[in-house]
Amino acid sequence: MALGWLYALSMALVWGCVASSSYHTTVAPPQDLQITDPGLLGSLDIEWKPPPNVQMFNECTVKYKFEYRNTGDRDWKVIFTRKLKCRVGFDLSKTAEVKVQTLLEGQCTDNVEVQSDWIYATFQVPLQGKLESEVQNFHCIYHDWEYLKCTWQPGLLAPHGVHYGLYYWYEGLGHAAQCDDYIQDHGINIGCMLQNLSQAEYKDLSICVNGSAAATLLRPLYVTLRLHNLAKPSPPKQLVVSMSASEELHVAWSPPGGETPPQCLEYEVQLAEDQGEAKAAWVSMSTQMETTLTISRANQSRISCVRVRGRTNIFCADQGFWSEWTQECFSVSRKEDKQLFILIPVILSLSSSLIIFMLIGQCKKRSPAGKPLHESVGC
Repeated sequence: MALGWLYALSMALVWGCVASSSYHTTVAPPQDLQITDPGLLGSLDIEWKPPPNVQMFNECTVKYKFEYRNTGDRDWKVIFTRKLKCRVGFDLSKTAEVKVQTLLEGQCTDNVEVQSDWIYATFQVPLQGKLESEVQNFHCIYHDWEYLKCTWQPGLLAPHGVHYGLYYWYEGLGHAAQCDDYIQDHGINIGCMLQNLSQAEYKDLSICVNGSAAATLLRPLYVTLRLHNLAKPSPPKQLVVSMSASEELHVAWSPPGGETPPQCLEYEVQLAEDQGEAKAAWVSMSTQMETTLTISRANQSRISCVRVRGRTNIFCADQGFWSEWTQECFSVSRKEDKQLFILIPVILSLSSSLIIFMLIGQCKKRSPAGKPLHESVGC
């Protein structure tokens, strides 16, 4: 009995030692973390070297957890990779922060993931000029998924004669390119039209608006855009409103023109309720990709007008801009109106008959006794 307990205790100690050795397996962090700027307007290259003695762990998988953000951002963006470099986008007007750690898992750790300490690095582009010299109210819209229109206003400290240039880059371009179609106001560039950006859709589009002026340093503006989140379609086309025999209102339209994918659109239909002399009250109804809407008799008895607009739906973008409303405002006759149209002729007929009888009565009163009515003057 004692020998049995002694054997069990020995085996427990052996397994405890094995588990303890696996649990306390450690791995060093990566080495020589570096950040370099290839001149791509915010896309930075981050590289590191593997930890020393990584060959010791040939029975395990070695990978890296890479996190990055701009100073001031609350959350880190995370990438898991077995490579030794990454290219990611930053806002170069802020400090870029990165950190990397080694992850080890496999037979050498008894299939338990072992993490190293973190190593850190930062990067900051030397910013020239005062913040107030940076362009203001920078705004971009991707019209019909065909062209990007960006506009801005000169910075508060920008002198007369300032010259602005817009530069852009996305994955697939060998180098940053400059806008070749500027929008001007009194000879100053205040916007840019960019065409042929289909290859940049669903990618980071890095933009820099830089300015130059004699004897004045101007602060550049750096932004990173996603085209699908800036899309604005044209209004829907061929809006048709009809009334069925059962007095159901049927609204139909066609998707807008341009390159906007039809499957990426949602629509809002607004119905104006007639409030008499008061201002019309709009009631909204939505559809996903459908281009028809039927409104029951109970809901359309007071409808006086219909209009439709569209935007990119949640299946293709996180956000987007609504199109303008359809230009035509289709009036819808109501049941009460139809009844009124029927009553009007009846009322007019009765009124005419009454007037005729009144005239005949007046003529009889004015005619002398014994003379026929047809000889009376004025009758």
